[in-house]
Amino acid sequence: MDVLSILGVIIGFTALLGGNFLEGGTWESLVNAPAALIVIGGTLGAAILQTPASSLRRALAMFSWVFRPPVSPFSYGISRIVRWAVAARKEGLLGLETLSETESDKFARKGLQLLVDGSEPETIRRVMETELILREQRDHDAASFYESMGGYSPTIGIIGAVMGLIHVMRNLAEPSELGAGIAIAFVATIYGVAFANLFLLPVANKLKMCINEQSQYRELIIEGIIAIAEGENPKGIELKLSGYLR
Repeated sequence: MDVLSILGVIIGFTALLGGNFLEGGTWESLVNAPAALIVIGGTLGAAILQTPASSLRRALAMFSWVFRPPVSPFSYGISRIVRWAVAARKEGLLGLETLSETESDKFARKGLQLLVDGSEPETIRRVMETELILREQRDHDAASFYESMGGYSPTIGIIGAVMGLIHVMRNLAEPSELGAGIAIAFVATIYGVAFANLFLLPVANKLKMCINEQSQYRELIIEGIIAIAEGENPKGIELKLSGYLR
């Protein structure tokens, strides 16, 4: 569980609600079901309209990364690569066949299989980098779902505020109700801006950071497997890959 993500959400919304309270506002002044429906429904609708089904499914599946980020064990990855290099030096590349069959990481398993098949280093690099780029692009497309929602939300909030003002203008004959009506109308703007800047855009950026970290880990795997294919010394490989450690 990523405690910082939970803490960030709590701090952001607490600051917003606490500031409203200190200025003399009440909880009731920020509660408006029609405004929430307009902002949330309109934002979701616009984002879904522009997102392919595959990216939408991926975006929903990736949401858990915000609070439970995928682990990219760089130190463990280096130790595995060194173990592969030692096995390759003792038993030859064919000695990696058993390791490839038991490898749980599909990306690493593909690299090991290419090694066992005797592929040239440049071929291995080309195949694995192609998969890396495609995976990264798919994940970034999915993260863009939340980024696009963060872009639409403030505008939808303004639309909700204008709709509220239209209803207020119909009651000009009752001046006593204008102040409260205008305040309620602008709640939609608050919803739109707060939803975007305190939740949606941070979620999109957090997912992009997770994607970039996973890509770096896969780059580590690629460099390690290429080094094995080129017959480098296991100790040299370990020193070379230590730059990926944080």
